[in-house]
Amino acid sequence: MAGKGRPVVQPRAEASPYAPLLTYAGNYLHIGRVDAEMDSAFKALADPTRRLLLDRLRAQNGQTLGELCDHLGMARQSATLHLDILVNAHLVTVVRRGRVRLHYLNPAPIHDIQRRWISEFDKPRLKALDDIKNQAEEYAMIPNYVYVTYIRANPEQVWQALTDADLTAQYWGHANVSNWQPGSTWEHRRVDGSGAVDVVGSVLEAEPPTRLVITFEDSPDTEPKREPSVVTFLVEPHQDIVRLTVTHENLPNNEMRNGISQGWPAVLANLKSLLETGDVLPQAPWEMSRT
Repeated sequence: MAGKGRPVVQPRAEASPYAPLLTYAGNYLHIGRVDAEMDSAFKALADPTRRLLLDRLRAQNGQTLGELCDHLGMARQSATLHLDILVNAHLVTVVRRGRVRLHYLNPAPIHDIQRRWISEFDKPRLKALDDIKNQAEEYAMIPNYVYVTYIRANPEQVWQALTDADLTAQYWGHANVSNWQPGSTWEHRRVDGSGAVDVVGSVLEAEPPTRLVITFEDSPDTEPKREPSVVTFLVEPHQDIVRLTVTHENLPNNEMRNGISQGWPAVLANLKSLLETGDVLPQAPWEMSRT
C-alpha cells in the first residue's frame, strides 16, 4: 500500500513492437499519399443518398435541381446540401444556361481513383467487363460528356490556348485553324508535315474570352451522314485561376464517347501544363491512354 499522500504508480504497459509500424502506416495512408481532393471524393461517395444522386445523373445527365428533387422525392434543401458536397468533391459540376443551373457528372475524380488503384493491377478483366458493358449499352442513349479542370491562368490566356493554331499544335499535336467567328469553319490539322485534317467543324458561338461552341466531326465522309457532335468550352475566372468546363454533346455512339473520355483528359492536362509551367508534359499523355 502506498504511503499517505504519495501517488500510486501504475505499472507501465509494455510497448507493442508493432506500434512504430502502425504509426508509419497511418501516416503513409492518411497523410503522405491521400490528398484532400481524393479524401473529399471518398467521403462524398460514402453516403447512399449522394450515390443515388450520382445514379440519377448517370441515367440522365444535365438535370436541374427541381428535376432531381422530383425524381428522388426529396426536399430541395436536402438535395442542395448533398449536391454541394458532390460539387465540392468535384464529382458533380454545375453549368449555367441563362438562369438555369444544370448538374453534370464529372468523371475526373473517379478517373484518378481508377488510374491510381485499379487500372495497373486488373486491366484484362476490367477490359472484358468494359466490352460487355459497352455492348449492352450499344442501343442506349449516349450521355453527354463533361470534364472540368482548374488552371492557374487568366481567361484571355485560356482563350488564346484554345484558338491559337501554334499553341494547339504544342499541346494537342494538331493545329486548330479558323478565324473563330460564328458561322466560320475550323480544322484540326496535323503538324507532322502531312497537312492531313482529322476533324472539321463550324463555329456556332464565340464570346471571347469565356465561351466557345463548335461542331466536331471526326468522320465527315461517313455514310449515311450523321449530325455532328457539339463541344462547348466555358471559361470561368476566379481570382488567379479559371475553371475550364468542356461539354461534348450529341455523341453518335459509345465508341466515340469512350474515345473522347480518354482524349479530353489527356489534351486538357497538356494545356494546363503549358499555361502553368510554360511547357507541355514531357510525354504525350494520350499515348499513355492507349496502353
